[in-house]
Amino acid sequence: MKTLFLLRHAKSSWDYPELRDFERPLAARGERQAPEMGRRFLQRDSNVKCIISSPAVRARSTAKLMAEAIGFPVDDVVSNPDLYFCGTSMYLKAASLVDEDCDCAMLVGHNPTITDFANEMSNANIANIPTCGLVELSLPIDHWSEIKRGNASLVEFDFPNSGD
Repeated sequence: MKTLFLLRHAKSSWDYPELRDFERPLAARGERQAPEMGRRFLQRDSNVKCIISSPAVRARSTAKLMAEAIGFPVDDVVSNPDLYFCGTSMYLKAASLVDEDCDCAMLVGHNPTITDFANEMSNANIANIPTCGLVELSLPIDHWSEIKRGNASLVEFDFPNSGD
């Protein structure tokens, strides 16, 4: 049995129109959202053995804030360029390549792909994973290489209040 968490990056800032999309930082609200979601993650007795993030600034920042909040070594957060500006097949590939010693993994990325991927994996009908939304999927597999669309169960879908 494997567990896959999908975390959409926290609220990003649009205060710097000269920045490329890749370089957009978190907004103040996003800097509050990620630690709060980390606290909620821990309240559910969840844990994670690896965190793999899109290299975009807002996603990496979210991953690092989440890592800090849950006691995961920030320096162990891995960047995967395949999680930025891609389709669901790249998320599936990233999950299939997770280290076998890691029974609980987290992918940190972007919409609309992260919502589409959650739905494809679990046959759920999530309209939108909002910023800093977290999905927990349970996979009836022994090896990450066995992951495939439609074989996950949606365990939890949590997200911050829009005013957070």
